[in-house]
Amino acid sequence: MKESLSVVVPVFNERENIPTLVKEIKEGASKTGLPFEIIIVDDGSTDGTTEVLKEMAQQVPELKAVIFRRNFGQTAAMKAGFDEAKGTIICSMDGDLQNDPKDIPLLVKKLMEGWDLVSGWRKDRKDPFISRKLPSKMANWIIGRTTGVRLHDYGCSLKVYRREVAKNLLLYGELHRFIPVLAKQFGARITEVPVNHRPRTRGKSKYGIGRTYRVILDLLLMLFFQKFATRPLQFFGLTGGLMTLCGLGVEAYLSYIKLFLGEDIGNRPLLILGVLLIITGVVLLGIGLLAELVIRTYYEASGKRIYSVREIVG
Repeated sequence: MKESLSVVVPVFNERENIPTLVKEIKEGASKTGLPFEIIIVDDGSTDGTTEVLKEMAQQVPELKAVIFRRNFGQTAAMKAGFDEAKGTIICSMDGDLQNDPKDIPLLVKKLMEGWDLVSGWRKDRKDPFISRKLPSKMANWIIGRTTGVRLHDYGCSLKVYRREVAKNLLLYGELHRFIPVLAKQFGARITEVPVNHRPRTRGKSKYGIGRTYRVILDLLLMLFFQKFATRPLQFFGLTGGLMTLCGLGVEAYLSYIKLFLGEDIGNRPLLILGVLLIITGVVLLGIGLLAELVIRTYYEASGKRIYSVREIVG
């Protein structure tokens, strides 16, 4: 199949940046030498971005505008762009002009060396240190250590993917920042290259330190996905089993005290703790069994596979 490029850009209230964005993407994508399309997903903008996109889509043949009915978030917008993309190579980037479209040929060239995902690394990031760079550095370190997918910059939206990787990403919630982790689960070969990062000159940033808590929750979800997505009973069953055994051990100890030593155990907090451990353990075991049924139903009903084949030889 002949190689082609799709550039996917989620935007929200970026009316002032759209004309320059489209112009620069055309210049950067044309330097790859590949036929290309530009897919800009308007995530429910209210500042006139929609009107600007509709007008430009009539003037620029390579541009396709996907307009959301309301704001669904960056992850949903990126997923919609991936679903709409026709290229064998898909590039994602932000619409605030901080990512430099001139880096697109660099990432595409790196991908051609045999990688499945090439992530941009904003080595010289032009953002405030306390509110943006410091939380990002901490998050990158924590995500790398806990997931085993070590990258300098998880937050950089400028990435290039093989079509089969991008199309198979299960994106929802706010998982766009964990795309390398999701791709690694798919078996993708991942690398990163330093890219240019520019200060924001127009519009207002949609990110802040307040997102840190949501990142932590998403990280916990990623850790569960990595280890127990297809075998939840091993997680809930192990935890529930240990709690049940601990509870039974506590109650056995109290029974010994009551039956053989004649001591009163009715007013001991340990009695309540033992009962609580047993009940919680049984509940977790039940949740694990239900989760197993849900997982089996999901894979069997959707026809989705729990494995990924890179190639078949012979």
